[in-house]
Amino acid sequence: MTIAPETVRTKTAPATRRGPGPVRSWWSRSWPSIAVLVAAFVLWELAVEVLDVSDFVLAKPSEFLAEIGSSQELLRGAAWVTTKEILYGFLLSLAVGALLAVLIVRFAWLDRALYPLIVLFQVVPKVALAPIFILWFGYGLAPKLLLIVVIAFFPITLNMILGLRAVDQDLLLLMRSVGASDNQILLQIRIPTSLPYLFAGMRIAITLAVIGAVVAEFAGAADGLGYLIQFASTQLDTPLMFAALTIVSVLGMILYYGLSLLEILLRKWFPHITAGDR
Repeated sequence: MTIAPETVRTKTAPATRRGPGPVRSWWSRSWPSIAVLVAAFVLWELAVEVLDVSDFVLAKPSEFLAEIGSSQELLRGAAWVTTKEILYGFLLSLAVGALLAVLIVRFAWLDRALYPLIVLFQVVPKVALAPIFILWFGYGLAPKLLLIVVIAFFPITLNMILGLRAVDQDLLLLMRSVGASDNQILLQIRIPTSLPYLFAGMRIAITLAVIGAVVAEFAGAADGLGYLIQFASTQLDTPLMFAALTIVSVLGMILYYGLSLLEILLRKWFPHITAGDR
């Protein structure tokens, strides 16, 4: 029995729908926040105008945005100083926090000895430490980096400890059954598993590093955004003060989302890393 060719129906594969491009995807996630920010600025502008609030008390968004344009060289130089302090302090915080986490998980006696002290040290008011560090180390870069490390290392340590301990117990039994040492398990199993937790801690730490740098500059500095905020407040230059605050906020957001982008890029080489949703 033969079948006529015209009676044969061929099935064509359904056309695959291409997802939205990166710009469109970013816009779909970001437009609500942008809309809320624009609405807040408009309400702020109207409230200051209607209530006739003095410029010495509260600057309008239009005023401090104009100040950013007119004082861009001053703000650019201060932002560069603060950015260097943040990055150096964050990298030191990452090294200290990750090392402490590895040591605590690797050696049980260090867990009992150090972990309570780390928690106790974290609850010490960091603002009170800034003048002490300046008294000990002077007005250079060292006290600022030390204060950033003190503020920012804790979320890195805590999150990485959770990640190092979040290993499948069956996998640990399997590794031990084939004769793997504790160091091999640490390097091949625990550290790769902890990478998503580490990046979560790093995103928290980078925001704390921004706060630490500004607080350190409040306590004693001759440059930087924190110094500029304090100087503008003493001169009753409210637009400049809010302009510097705006630059600090934007800088913190750039660093935070920069880490998220780094996490996405590293997924190609480290499959254990799961990029954050935000």
